Amino acid sequence: MDIGALSALYGEQATLSLVSAPDAIEQPPSGYRITRAASIASPEQLTDSFHLNLTALAFLSLVVGLFIVQAALGLAMEQRLTTLRTLRALGAPPATITLAILIELLVLGGIGAAAGLLSGLWLAGKLLPDVASTLTSLYRADVQQSLALPWHYWLGSIAITLGGLLLAGSGTLWRAASLNVLALGHAYAWRSGYQRQLRRMLIAGGLAALLTLGLAFWLSRLPSGSGLMLSFGLVAALLLTCALCLPPLLNAVLNGLQAAVRRVALLQWAVADMQLQLPRLSLAMMALLIALATNLGVSSMVGGFRLTFLDWLDQRLSAPLYINAAPSTLAPLNDWLRDQESVLEILPTARGNTDLLSIRSASGSEQPVQGSISLFGIHPVPLLTDHWPLLETQHSSTAAWQALSQGSVFINEQMAFAQGLAPGDTLTLASRQGRSDVTIAAIYPDYGNPQPQMVMTVEALTRRFEGELATVGVTLRDGADEASFRQALMEEFSLSGEAVINQQEVKRLASQIFERTFSITRALNGLTLGVAALALLATLLAQAHQRQRQLAALWALGVPRRTLVILPLMQLGGLALLTGLFALPLGIAITCLLVAVINVAAFGWRLPLQLFPSEIAMMLFTAIAVALLAAALPCWKLWRSSPRALLNEGDA
Repeated sequence: MDIGALSALYGEQATLSLVSAPDAIEQPPSGYRITRAASIASPEQLTDSFHLNLTALAFLSLVVGLFIVQAALGLAMEQRLTTLRTLRALGAPPATITLAILIELLVLGGIGAAAGLLSGLWLAGKLLPDVASTLTSLYRADVQQSLALPWHYWLGSIAITLGGLLLAGSGTLWRAASLNVLALGHAYAWRSGYQRQLRRMLIAGGLAALLTLGLAFWLSRLPSGSGLMLSFGLVAALLLTCALCLPPLLNAVLNGLQAAVRRVALLQWAVADMQLQLPRLSLAMMALLIALATNLGVSSMVGGFRLTFLDWLDQRLSAPLYINAAPSTLAPLNDWLRDQESVLEILPTARGNTDLLSIRSASGSEQPVQGSISLFGIHPVPLLTDHWPLLETQHSSTAAWQALSQGSVFINEQMAFAQGLAPGDTLTLASRQGRSDVTIAAIYPDYGNPQPQMVMTVEALTRRFEGELATVGVTLRDGADEASFRQALMEEFSLSGEAVINQQEVKRLASQIFERTFSITRALNGLTLGVAALALLATLLAQAHQRQRQLAALWALGVPRRTLVILPLMQLGGLALLTGLFALPLGIAITCLLVAVINVAAFGWRLPLQLFPSEIAMMLFTAIAVALLAAALPCWKLWRSSPRALLNEGDA
């Protein structure tokens, strides 16, 4: 509508956006204030956390899925040994057989990629409205409610899928092409070289460990807050190292168990049988290790972020009531509050902007800089200072708050990382009086803010830097009537009911938005575990026929069928528990990298490292549950099989 009509309707609450030449407007008209575009956070910056989490977890799901493909290809080729032996005996060259298998992989992979792409688009269409509403609530970002993917997204998705398929199947194709005819006639052709394969995996794991150490050293030489892609490379190298070392570690543990239970025949057989299954189960266990470790790392990060987020809300919302109004209204409102007997404490806040001109370190070196800095003014009273954490101070927290009251400033963690600042450094700012020097007394955490920000007293901000009051927090005395206070306030200053905000309502809404923000992360965590369980189930089903033949001999020796059903559950549950124990230190390491390296490089602030025993216990329980669920169907088939069927399997 017309600007004049809008101003008549909304009065002082009306805002006006202008496009002008740089520095064309130095002073705003009477009654207006300038907030330059450079100081407004862009939605693209603020929504980077969504892109970062979704991209990383989607890539992880793809990697875990490739483990399934590699395991399935190895088992499928082993089941087709008779066909391969016949073709080779008839004179078919290895190159022809390999080419036929490659064409088969590409055809089936293309069909699977197309089906996965279409189902993914359908799922994205279902989830997009919720994601769009979350981004709008969080960042006021305009997100379309419909999907519109360009053609190169389609081709890129299929290319990534087929490329991963060829990567996962390359080892199987190479073994099929290089295996001789005599080896094809061996019933355990794929397993005969497993000990050599374990040694190769251990060597490859050692090389990956050297790569991990090299990346960690390289990253340590970079400035803090940089090297995002290098940080992801470090996580990938760490996961690869642990995944390659898992089968040799499991084999070593099983060797020790076999020696420990030598006097119990059935247990010794069970451990030896686990070693016999290890070549087939190793890839599924590697996928389970990666899924469990990543799940623990992301869950710990999200849990720590949640507690930190709630603490941050307590820091910023220390008063029970907050009043939002135009700066011209807040000034007389602040004076009116001082005369009210029901008011115990007043917590005004102010906002402003200034230019950072130069930085002088505590050692005396000075460097000129140029950039806009967001200013935030507070009133340092015990109600606020008791809930405001400080990451780093020049002397102590008490001394830092005293220095703030005397004219020093606090800077947020983002500004400290971006400019390499520390308490004791001096900043030169543009003020009403010209150049103004301020000393950094402390660094404070400012989660979720992508901009550098500086905190000073409300008086200093309004007097020296032309800041304006933004909100006023109010704490009422015990026994005061909040409803009467609200009514008197709204009548005195013609405020709407939305202008007086209850702290608990703000915290409740903020917590709801937080939970919605990370719901997709939790869903992808569950997806990776589901994919790992599917890999384990596919492996067990593929070897169920041969396993039944082996168990038939035990049944014929007098072992009860109930024991034969429980034994595989105990075997696989124990193997999954070992994998979960190996995943525990890996998950803790991933948590450290996420909160101390990746988060700093991506967003400029560090989360405190927090570990949750309940998450660790849940991870171990999940490992066992995934294994038992995967083994349930083969064990159920065994339980339903008649003794005659078992004996027939044993004679096959």
